[in-house]
Parts: sequence; C-alpha cells; structure tokens
Amino acid sequence: MKKTVVLNVVGLTNRLIGNDTPFIKAFMEAGQAAFIHPVFPGVTCTAQSTYLTGKWPSEHGIVGNGWYFKDECETKFWRQSNKLVSGEKLWDVLKRENPNFSCANLFWWYNMYSSADFSVTPRPNYLADGRKIPDIYSYPPDLRDILQKQLGTFPLFHFWGPKTSIKSSQWIADATIKTDELYSPTLSLVYLPHLDYNLQRYGNDFNKIAKDLKEIDTVVGQLIGHYEQQGATVVLLSEYGITDVKNPVHLNRTLRLKGYLEVRTERGLELLDAGASKAFAVADHQIAHIYLNDTSIKEAVKKLLKGVKGVEKVLADDEIKEAGLNHDRCGDLVAVADNDSWFTYYFWLDDKKAPDYARMVDIHKKPGYDPVELFTDPKDKWVMLKVMAKLIKKKLGFRTVLDIIPLNADLVKGSHGRTPEDKNDYPVFITNNKRFDIKGEINPMDIFSILVKQVLHP
Repeated sequence: MKKTVVLNVVGLTNRLIGNDTPFIKAFMEAGQAAFIHPVFPGVTCTAQSTYLTGKWPSEHGIVGNGWYFKDECETKFWRQSNKLVSGEKLWDVLKRENPNFSCANLFWWYNMYSSADFSVTPRPNYLADGRKIPDIYSYPPDLRDILQKQLGTFPLFHFWGPKTSIKSSQWIADATIKTDELYSPTLSLVYLPHLDYNLQRYGNDFNKIAKDLKEIDTVVGQLIGHYEQQGATVVLLSEYGITDVKNPVHLNRTLRLKGYLEVRTERGLELLDAGASKAFAVADHQIAHIYLNDTSIKEAVKKLLKGVKGVEKVLADDEIKEAGLNHDRCGDLVAVADNDSWFTYYFWLDDKKAPDYARMVDIHKKPGYDPVELFTDPKDKWVMLKVMAKLIKKKLGFRTVLDIIPLNADLVKGSHGRTPEDKNDYPVFITNNKRFDIKGEINPMDIFSILVKQVLHP
C-alpha cells in the first residue's frame, strides 16, 4: 500500500491556478491533472460524500449541506454524524483489502462516529449562559488535547464568520502534520477551506483574492513538502468552483406572498413554520429544495418559481431522478439558479420582524445556508467596538447576542451549486502519481475508485 494524502482545497479551479499560486502551479505541471465534472448539487457535503462512497446522492443520501427532516418538521444544516451517509466508505474498502491500512479524516464533513481510525472536526462547546467556546472533537479522544495543547485552541471564529482568515486552514495543516507524526496513517484526508471565504465575498476578483491565493499556496506547499519527503502520493482536489453572482433570489418570500408559506410570531419576530406550510424552500447556495406538505400544488408551485427572475429551471420527478437526487431527503421540487444568481433563505417581508438569528452567525438555527454571515455591515464604522463591548459583557457573565450580521444579500459576489458553463470553473484533480493515466474530465463518482487504486497499487 502507498502512503497517500488527499488535500481538499475548497474552491480551487483552473482559473485560480497561476502567478498567485506558484507552488500549486508547479505541482500541477510536474504531475497529472484533470477537471472533475461537478456533482449536483456542487456543495460541500454532497461532493465529499460522493467522493468517499463513489455513489450518487440518490444512494448515499446527502442531497445538500442540509435538508428538511420530515419526521421532525425541521430543517437542519451541517449535521456531523457519519451515520447519515449511506454506503461503504473509502476507508472501509481499503481496510478490507489490507487490515494494516489506517485512515485519518481531518475536517472533512460527517466526521463523527465513522469507522475511520483517526478523526478531527470542529465541535464548539455551547454553554448554558449562551456562550460558544471554540473546540474540536477527535478520535481517539486524547488527540483533541494533544493537538490543542501544542497548537493552541482551534481558531473557530477564523473558520467561519466575519473574522475568517488563513489561521483556520493553517491550524488544520499543522494538526495534519502532527497527526501524521503520531500515527502515520496510510491515508490522510485534509480539508483546507480558506478560498471559500473571499471567493464568496468578492467572486473571482483577483485584485481582492490574490492574497488568499498566495496564503493557501503556502499552506499547500508546507503539506506537500512534508508528505513528499516520505515518498507519499499526493492528491490535490476540490469540490466545486465559485463563480461570480450579483442577484440574490428570495424564493421563500415568493412562496409566502402566494400564501404557501406560514410563519409564526414570537416576541414580535417571525419564524418559518415549515410543518404548517404548504410549500417552503431550503436554500443552499445556487440550488434550493422545495418541500411540499400539500403535493396537490406541485405544478402550481413549479410554474410560480419558474417565473421568478434568477431561476434557471425547476426539477421535478424524472428530472430529479436524472440528476441523481431521487432520495427521500430530496425536495419535491429542486430549483436551480441561473449563472448570475443564488438563493437566500429569507422568508420575512419586513426586516424589523426578521428572527434574532438572522443577524447572527448561527449555522444550525437558520433554515438554509447564509453566506451573509461572512460580513458585517460595511456602513457601520463602529461595528468592531460593538463586538468588543458585547464580548466583554459575555466574559462578565451577562447574556448578550452578537447581532452584527447585516440583512443585505447584495453583499455576496460569489456562489456555487449549479454546474458552471466554463470548465475553468470546474473542480480540479491533481496528483504526483503518474502510474495511472488521469487527464481530461473525471466523473465525480470515479474519484472513489481512483483513490482506491492510488493507495492499493503504487
């Protein structure tokens, strides 16, 4: 078996590889490279689960970063249990071939309670007084303490939110090297999210993202240097490409105005009442699952949404099956944005009645994905002073909320999820292993078998 590391550089595309990424460019030119035809939808959890099972979403069940849990009548995003992913995983197949095989999963999603030998993933502590304390979950459990003792506490607030920076990807890289030194796993799966942030903020504006490209290039170079010294196979891949957008589309507001979506009012603020709604949308970047509690209105809802500016198409029935999404978790309809647009989760009609979580970084309460969590109000010059004051209050034991996220979806300039028209915006597969002929375009389901071959037949 061949020691192998898979570096998942989120958002990396052929368009981004150039003068600002000299190490990645040289690595690509010295090895083999191919485009990956994006899985649909092209979002984190779906893409990763497809790579690690070799199955369509219709089989592994991960139809997005979140979905409507019908038995609970609640939408949930960013769950962590590996039990949610159906099918045999990459590491299960390799261990069956060779009992001496071992795998480390470092921050790929659905990380908890899997059969991988070693794992590390974000897991904040939510305290009774409302505080969220940065932390990680690991297996074996003492790996958590070893890593944070040597590297410091995982920088959670640099992993997501307005303060995102290279610090989180650097910490993951350092933790990867430390885990390799401790256990020397045969296969290491490493998630490096840094490009995801400013590409969503600014799109492919190289004047604004050049620094980010240079920063992730340095981190990738550090990891490749560590593994190539051991003669390891190195794979560099991504899950999707982020393209420029300028049109946020509020599907839930459209459904509400038509009388299909219900809200309930608590303390003067509105909450989406999914269980009582005839139809509602679970927005996830450039796709949205439309769930119907009244299936008699399916054609009417489809016609309504197809007429919304920014909606390219609305899939139903056989179209959903053809897209590989025919799973019970999938919406009754699936809306796809056009190339200039993306979907918000917004359902309120008056910002004064928006729920309290709307102005916070709260990935678990929101009934959809919210990239506006990457921003603070650019017009508020006192925002950092407000943040500091609120943090001081929290440390003194007072209850307060960090309500600093604006309700301005126009700030978002990059998104993903649909299949881009230009292959330069496709995810990439790059490897230093020249034994297998890899070029052109790879089916996303084939990543699984390619990785098996890379490990088993060096």
